[in-house]
Amino acid sequence: MSVPLWAWFAVIGAILVMLAVDLIAHREAHIIRVREAAAWSLVWVTLGVGFGVVVWTVWGAEFGQQYYAGYLIEKSLAIDNVFVWAIIFAAFSVPPQFQHRVLFLGVLGALVFRGIFIAAGAALIDSFSWVLYIFAAFLIFTGWRMYRTRNDHPQPERSIVVRLFKRFVPMTNEFHGQRFLVRRGGALVATPLLLVLVLVEITDIIFAVDSIPAIFGVTREPFIVFTANAFAILGLRAMYFLLADLIHRFIYLKIGIAAVLVWVGVKLLLIDVFYIPTTVSLAVVALIIGASIVLSLRATRGQGRRAPNVTTVQ
Repeated sequence: MSVPLWAWFAVIGAILVMLAVDLIAHREAHIIRVREAAAWSLVWVTLGVGFGVVVWTVWGAEFGQQYYAGYLIEKSLAIDNVFVWAIIFAAFSVPPQFQHRVLFLGVLGALVFRGIFIAAGAALIDSFSWVLYIFAAFLIFTGWRMYRTRNDHPQPERSIVVRLFKRFVPMTNEFHGQRFLVRRGGALVATPLLLVLVLVEITDIIFAVDSIPAIFGVTREPFIVFTANAFAILGLRAMYFLLADLIHRFIYLKIGIAAVLVWVGVKLLLIDVFYIPTTVSLAVVALIIGASIVLSLRATRGQGRRAPNVTTVQ
């Protein structure tokens, strides 16, 4: 796949423009309702799917399918990320009108870190092709661990990150609007919103450790890996506000995500023995995620929206 340098700059420029538009649209702190979140989610999904059409048209069906497979994997893993965000916000009682600013900066950081991880992963694979087997083993182990711990409830307020932050960073106990730092006695101190931002960024990095090897399981093209990641991540904020109060209904989603990770890991293990077409990979991932969502919603039929808390994630 030959991608000219101008195409990279064009994509990065388009991403920056989209981020600027989103920031301007949400420059005033306000509670984002379901209808607004649904509209923005539709915009981001349309852009992500539309870019896949561009890839398919310019570089061919095989690379187009690789993009869609990677996009679907990243989007499904991102749903789990959204649920963790909901738990973090609930644990620290972050007012809804301040959450978008945290998520905007969190997503911006996620794009930067994933770009770094993708570049490092591509360099490793180019130099040591056997690294793919390490990725495969890691994905299978991660999928198995996710299945085993699917009923565990995260408690971010008790994490080591929080303890270290409170130990070394002076902070207030109350929020000050959307501000991350305020002056107290002539010195800058952190607000709880900065601590939440740090937790969101670290969560993004942890999820990137899972998602980057997963997408390299369906394509080795850095351009596709980056763009699939970027377009999947750009819609995370809208997805959060759309799904945050529905997390109690997705009771089988973690099982589905675990199965996807194991599937991609097995595909990587067989890479030199048996070739699994990208079409098959895309179909399997779509079937697993679609089935886990449909079965979850059927099993929890009749349950309405409710505020997320630390005991609702399965």
